[in-house]
Amino acid sequence: MASLEPGWLKVLGNELEKPYMKNLKSFLLEEKQKGFVVYPKNADIFNAFNHTPFNKVKVVILGQDPYHGQGQAHGLSFSVQRGIPVPPSLRNMYKELAEDFSGFKTPLHGDLTSWADQGVLLLNATLTVRANEAASHQKRGWETFTNQVISTLSKERSGIVFLLWGRFAQQKEVLIDTKKHYVLKTAHPSPLSAYNGFFGSKHFSTTNQLLEKQGLTPIDWQV
Repeated sequence: MASLEPGWLKVLGNELEKPYMKNLKSFLLEEKQKGFVVYPKNADIFNAFNHTPFNKVKVVILGQDPYHGQGQAHGLSFSVQRGIPVPPSLRNMYKELAEDFSGFKTPLHGDLTSWADQGVLLLNATLTVRANEAASHQKRGWETFTNQVISTLSKERSGIVFLLWGRFAQQKEVLIDTKKHYVLKTAHPSPLSAYNGFFGSKHFSTTNQLLEKQGLTPIDWQV
């Protein structure tokens, strides 16, 4: 498994040594030994953490599962590698950005690395998946780890904007101290639910307002 950025390693190092994480590593090894393709590639599993160091996190966008198609997942929620078609949920995020910011130009790619580099933690609850099998690595230990990530951010940091889109993400609100942090909730950007509140939510501009209120640099959402 890839290594973690030093700041994250400092706060999560003990977590990596717990029995459930050792079991998870064994499971991932077994998957590969059985001939299954696992996404993202090993070096990209902790991409969200390595692009967004612990003390630089300003915003958290929580997803559920990595994309399970070839060449899509690269360790950032909602993001795909360049050269891969933009997935439907991300297309709807771009639509909302175009409504929210008059100068936003809809990108032709789905690589959100520039968001991550500015302090947007693009965190999936599960960090790996078997090729072409959605949710195949759920309940193997990743959720315990990523819940700890959210709890640690909540406890050790303040003023983070958590974007919880859809019922699954909103269940994580119990891990967040809402007296210290900002929580914005709406429907998931999936085509199945985007019209139930995601469109028109203005979460991107609201996030920037909350950051500016704290004297922090807003996110440049143009990718």
